[in-house]
Amino acid sequence: MRVILHGGAGGAPDEPEPRQAVLDEAAEAGAAASTPLDAVEAGIRVLESNPRFNAGVGGAVQSDGVVRTDAGAMTSDRAVGAVCSMPGVEHAISAARVVMEETPHVFVSGEHAVDLAADFGVETGVDLLTDEKRERYEAEAPPEGTPSEHLEWLETRFGSGSDQAGGSASGERSERDAPDHDTVGAVATDGETFAAATSTGGRSFALAGRVGDVPQVGSGFFCTDAGGASATGAGEDIARVTLTRRAVDLLEEGLGAEAAADRAMAEFEDVTGSRAGVIVCGDEEIGGAFNTEAMQTSVASSE
Repeated sequence: MRVILHGGAGGAPDEPEPRQAVLDEAAEAGAAASTPLDAVEAGIRVLESNPRFNAGVGGAVQSDGVVRTDAGAMTSDRAVGAVCSMPGVEHAISAARVVMEETPHVFVSGEHAVDLAADFGVETGVDLLTDEKRERYEAEAPPEGTPSEHLEWLETRFGSGSDQAGGSASGERSERDAPDHDTVGAVATDGETFAAATSTGGRSFALAGRVGDVPQVGSGFFCTDAGGASATGAGEDIARVTLTRRAVDLLEEGLGAEAAADRAMAEFEDVTGSRAGVIVCGDEEIGGAFNTEAMQTSVASSE
């Protein structure tokens, strides 16, 4: 089994070494799994349980003070499962797998996704809001009232794309800003089949109920017989260009994983002028590319 994971693309983390250690632990967990789908789930679950990453525990807080998780997974036989807007679900990746394996659907949302996950043994009702995220949110004079009032509040708080949340509309950062480092994701292969998956807590100060690229097929994740990809970064722009679908298309055209990642990111930046990162796993190699300050990754193999 070969697996690559990312811990999100964004600003440089304050403590990169501890984050890297967790990523390495997650990669090893994935490499020890028996199938590519098991591998991406095992690796991502490690990251969802660590508040250093914006997935599961410690996820970003939306405008109403709630952390809602999203995830999606896909295998090379085109099986797909995705979930979004789930309060209290730490392991969104496992909920996405429930959708893939237990339902005739590809996407289930909100409280219905929470109920479905619980019915198949995924823990729900988890407190995902850390003290740090709570303090950040409360310091921003949280809004009350209608969605339009929330939109007015988040106008100068929701990330512009060049930052990873909490920055000003101009993209400038202040001392109060704390990057979310966006999504976490993984791609794995056993040499015959592939799986790709992505999980997130979203972006801080987004409108309550906002869903980004992560659970959208071809945007946050994509997989075919040629390989798989997982994206991270400015979600709205990733969704506009279906970044992971483009990366896998390039694999299908014959490019190697590194070249596919580089070209997909170059095209993304040309079209959007925004910031993101992508990891790619193909038949012969694993690669990644990003245009943010940092995107930590880890690779492990049982071969």
